[in-house]
Amino acid sequence: MTETLTASAAAREAAAPRLATRTRGLRKVYRSAVAVDGVDMDVPAGAVVGMLGPNGSGKTTTIRMLLGLVRPTEGEVELLGQPMPAASEISLPHVGALVEGPGFHPFLSGRDNLLRLAAAEPLLGRRQLDAAVSDALERVGLSDAAQRAYKGYSLGMKQRLGLAGALLAPRRFVVLDEPTNGLDPAGTREIRRIIADLHAEGVTVLVSSHLLAEVEATCTHVVVLNQGTVVAQGELDELLESTSPTLLVSTPDGQPAVDALRDNRIPARLAPEGVRVDLSATTPSSVIETLVRAEVAVEEARRERTGLEDLFARLTQAGDPEDVPLDRVPELMS
Repeated sequence: MTETLTASAAAREAAAPRLATRTRGLRKVYRSAVAVDGVDMDVPAGAVVGMLGPNGSGKTTTIRMLLGLVRPTEGEVELLGQPMPAASEISLPHVGALVEGPGFHPFLSGRDNLLRLAAAEPLLGRRQLDAAVSDALERVGLSDAAQRAYKGYSLGMKQRLGLAGALLAPRRFVVLDEPTNGLDPAGTREIRRIIADLHAEGVTVLVSSHLLAEVEATCTHVVVLNQGTVVAQGELDELLESTSPTLLVSTPDGQPAVDALRDNRIPARLAPEGVRVDLSATTPSSVIETLVRAEVAVEEARRERTGLEDLFARLTQAGDPEDVPLDRVPELMS
């Protein structure tokens, strides 16, 4: 019997998603100001997670606690399976981070700045430094400017050099705080490509950004903070679909479709694209069955998703949490 229970426990553990980092009851108080209050956050290994929130929502403070740069007032942090900050020497060599902008020596060249950083990397041997720096500079598109003094770099170039510093050694987890700050559209696309490459390599990426369109284009998961707490987290596609329970039906029989649905107490209305059906109290299969039974021609049916901007506004701009339809969003109020 004991062996059976042990096997079951092992199977459950194997089936559980691996986490790159997790927090429980995370709280940070500066004198009388509560910056982070009870944050429970799970970042799945291999995911690209967008951390969103208004200014002052606790994003950067949370990131700093994840990395052991700030000690929590209360709560627990695990980074790559290790408690932080107690085991920072074990986990941090596998973490690259760009937090609150890069800081380099102004009179050194970009290359020399990176060489100083690389010399402190525990995962790099002395003979690997030159190659690691060259690879990082090429990856962020700064090879041609490598010998220029850092003080002559534009804001976007400084941001690129900071990213290069985060990618000097092989990483398991990369944290980017506003990585596209100061970049032109071409630079922003380059950052998007780098994030996609990291994701393809199995690296976990945590991105804090105000650019919701970029988050929607690059991230697999999101965490939304508001007033120091997590108000939503989970897979991006699931969150967007769950907040818009609507089915869009393309049909040449628009009015007969609306009449048939309403006769069966299914809210529906005409739309330029066809018929928009409220799924709050029904399912897509029931809608299609009702229309087919009424001999309505159905050309296409697809669920509509809200955009990330609408979801973000709904979660962070309500006057009271009770006003937000959180029951429709999975893994909310963690």
